Amino acid sequence: MPRWGGEALQVWRITTARHAERAFDGEGARLYGGRWNHSGTPLVYTSLTLSLCALEYFVHLEPELAPRSLVAIRAEIPADLRIGSLGVRDLPLDWRVYPAPDTLKDLGTAWARGREAAALSVPSAVIPHERNVLLNPLHPDFGRIRIHPAEPFAFDPRMWKP
Repeated sequence: MPRWGGEALQVWRITTARHAERAFDGEGARLYGGRWNHSGTPLVYTSLTLSLCALEYFVHLEPELAPRSLVAIRAEIPADLRIGSLGVRDLPLDWRVYPAPDTLKDLGTAWARGREAAALSVPSAVIPHERNVLLNPLHPDFGRIRIHPAEPFAFDPRMWKP
């Protein structure tokens, strides 16, 4: 994973304001699973940019159920923290289908359980040329990731027009 000038890598997460305190505990993914993990394995899903993070959140929303009080939370992964990486070529051909195939969940779950790195860079299923970063809250180096205070976030109302 390239680092620009040896600086910390910034990642973003969007959640509801009421869940902001627990946004980086991996509990939601542990309870329900996700594209990259089976239930039972905690993971924190983040994106390299706030815009990709917003798109990742948006694709899961039903307009009538959209939360009114969202926050964006930035985190910094220290420059010396190892980050694993998977490219499109490393993934099964059906990796972008919805719901996610079990083979993808197997990859992420095995990575998390192996605890080789606190972070894993993966392609976004929404925009494959962009990257999401999975964080493993059970990795010993996870505590070195600096989580910033939550900031209010709202989607532009035009995103809801028919």
